[in-house]
Amino acid sequence: MRSILMAGLLATSVSATAQTAAQTAAQAPAAAPAQAPAAAPPPVEKPAALVADGIPPVPAALADRTRAYMEYRTAAFESWNPVDRSVLITTRFGNTAQVHGVKQPGAARTQLSFEADRISAAAWAPGKGDVMVVQKDIGGSEFFQLYTLKDGRLTLLTDGKSRNELNAWSEDGALLGYSSTRRNGTDSDLYVVDPRDPASGRMVAEVKGGGWAIAGFSPDRSKAVVGEYLSITKSNLWLMDVATGRMTPIGDHRKAIAWGAAKFAPDGTLWATSDEGSEYQRLGTVDLKTGRFTVVAPEAKWDVEDFDIARDGSFVAYAVNEAGVARLRLLDPRTRAVRTVDGLPAGQIGGIEVAPWGEIGLTFTSAKSAADVYSVDPRSMAVKRWTTSETGGLDVTRNVEPELVEVKSFDGKAVSGFLYRPDPAKFPGRRPLILNIHGGPEGQSRPGFLGRNNYLLNELGIAIFYPNVRGSSGYGKTFVSLDNGPFRREDSVKDIGAFLDRLEKDPALDATRFAETGGSYGGYMCYAVAIRYGERVKAANCVVAISNFVTFLENTQSYRRDLRRVEYGDERVPKQRAKLMAISPLTSVDRLTIPLMVVTGGNDPRVPASEAKQIVDAVRAKGRTAWSLLGQDEGHGFAKKANQDYQFWTSLMFWQANLLGEPGAAGQIAATDR
Repeated sequence: MRSILMAGLLATSVSATAQTAAQTAAQAPAAAPAQAPAAAPPPVEKPAALVADGIPPVPAALADRTRAYMEYRTAAFESWNPVDRSVLITTRFGNTAQVHGVKQPGAARTQLSFEADRISAAAWAPGKGDVMVVQKDIGGSEFFQLYTLKDGRLTLLTDGKSRNELNAWSEDGALLGYSSTRRNGTDSDLYVVDPRDPASGRMVAEVKGGGWAIAGFSPDRSKAVVGEYLSITKSNLWLMDVATGRMTPIGDHRKAIAWGAAKFAPDGTLWATSDEGSEYQRLGTVDLKTGRFTVVAPEAKWDVEDFDIARDGSFVAYAVNEAGVARLRLLDPRTRAVRTVDGLPAGQIGGIEVAPWGEIGLTFTSAKSAADVYSVDPRSMAVKRWTTSETGGLDVTRNVEPELVEVKSFDGKAVSGFLYRPDPAKFPGRRPLILNIHGGPEGQSRPGFLGRNNYLLNELGIAIFYPNVRGSSGYGKTFVSLDNGPFRREDSVKDIGAFLDRLEKDPALDATRFAETGGSYGGYMCYAVAIRYGERVKAANCVVAISNFVTFLENTQSYRRDLRRVEYGDERVPKQRAKLMAISPLTSVDRLTIPLMVVTGGNDPRVPASEAKQIVDAVRAKGRTAWSLLGQDEGHGFAKKANQDYQFWTSLMFWQANLLGEPGAAGQIAATDR
């Protein structure tokens, strides 16, 4: 946000008239004219695309005090340049994340794209590195288009209307695979294109469903491995003939197996992650004829969540999610020896890509580090840091690490979460707490950089708890299925009750000052917790949230509707529809009595903005408080910095008024921030 100029009154200087000799000493000097008090600075200018309904203006003092926490950046690894060995990253210097190039570790970032909306993915063509392809939507709609990017300009590769997703390159960079709903707006058919010639794009395979993607090409690019996602616990692999589109099943598709990533090694061996015979995703090889999965990496517990293969086949780099903390390991396929990269602290790893010369690129973040780009030398295991994202001048080493909290829920099932506590020396006594519930519902809250939320911890002394209720990923396929369907959906809400039981007994927490927030499915949980446990939480800030499961399923975009029915239930089946209505927050709005804030995106393809409007209207019809913030140029969560800042400021005002109980906090900020 631009800084706000102080508007003050000009003080008028009055010159005293020289006294003449005729004036006597008894005469009193003229009184100085009274000065008018300085006018308060105007409130923060609201971004034009935001509609703030029922929300007071944001005071300039609040924005000024929080400014440093607004000015952090992140950087994500996107691709290696095979020509000059530079890296391609996405980071934000303006309002949205754009593509930048970095020549070497610690070098300056050179901006390459200059769009109004964020670039969500980018990659150089392997091999020649002569063309770059990027993926971008408009206003958060998620109707992505693919483009080539050269000299700061985009050239469209797709149709400009449908939803398209960048999938995989052939190893020589001659072909790019992508999925597209171009045919009917619903099914994700499979396409290939030589991006040097946009007219070369063609549909290879017509499919049914919205969960299809080309995972990788064979070394001679005559075949491709294709993933068909049905649910988090069920997916299929296919072998596709690139010339004819003929699809051959890999393995027995009747089995309840979930496949993760799948890639061909240089010798044609297919590597993949799978939960076959296990609760967790393990790394191994797949026999293309029999479909037999052979586990190679040694991990028996925790998910292998990402991997890539060296171009000479000498090693496989992979990341393991150990109770929310990522570990990077290197596997020798010949000897099966495994080495662990010790140069990265506890945190999260993503975007693993092995360069043609062997170096491993990745994105890393932790509680004490915003997301940045790193590389690892597979021979020496040395770690290099390519980017150091600014953090508003703040010393992020002061950020607290979370502690793991484990409880037994209503049925004896173990659930856990991560608790961030403010510094007890700076904030003695019992502290307020905000529960922050993840979406998905198959998401997982993991230790990481909290960004703006560090202000709540470091400056306001508010503790934050991130629960992983049943249905969260990372704890095995049985656990992730425990909330499936409408008849088990509220069991995850009951898990929050178990967490509240534990947290209310914590001597460092003030059980009279608990509040909650959540986004997407976590937004549904936010409403549901406010209804079920409203006497135990003071306020709820619910973001891009489902308020009625039936209207949500009827109005979410068609390409994802069947995938969500597997998780939530099928509103077309009368018995399930009745239960979905019964558990929907909108049905129980009479019991939603605590102050509510609702944030939504006008272009959200997942949870339409109508889900927010109907509950805001219903709550207000009962004469109760409901702040509403609508981003007309946003989708499933705010992506533009100006909008994100304003969302945080208004949320902070909401917490001050309804959690901290500060007098007049809806329109101002306490001087001490305590």
